[in-house]
Amino acid sequence: MPQNEYMEEHRKKFGRRYDFEELQRKKKGREPHKNSEMAQKLRGIKAKLHNRKRFVEKAEMKKTIRLQQAKDAKKKADDDEKVPDGAVPAYLLDREGVSRTKVLSNMIKQKRKEKAGKWQVPIPKVKAMSEAEMYKVMRTGKRKSQPV
Repeated sequence: MPQNEYMEEHRKKFGRRYDFEELQRKKKGREPHKNSEMAQKLRGIKAKLHNRKRFVEKAEMKKTIRLQQAKDAKKKADDDEKVPDGAVPAYLLDREGVSRTKVLSNMIKQKRKEKAGKWQVPIPKVKAMSEAEMYKVMRTGKRKSQPV
């Protein structure tokens, strides 16, 4: 065994702590918070280097996400090609059931309207106005004497 690998040697002999995985998970969860705090605190060249590193990480992440989506799209395309003859699309499957329920609900609504007598709406009577009255200046407010 090469020199200075005493850490690995100890790990092989005695293993890790029983809660090692949980601690690592928590540490990984705290990482974004520390990253954002550093991004706010850093100034000058350190800030530029930090931002560059984060930018590269984000670009890498976007690439991996894009690759995953491309794989998923390819799988979906393969599934779509295997459509059996005479298949009915999903948006047409429940049409008959929906129409029946719509008819029933409309009938119930009509019966309610008939009971309430909502068919006849009273129309208010409009009185005729003269042109002088129509274009007259209207004064409003609490003033006692209003000059005309």
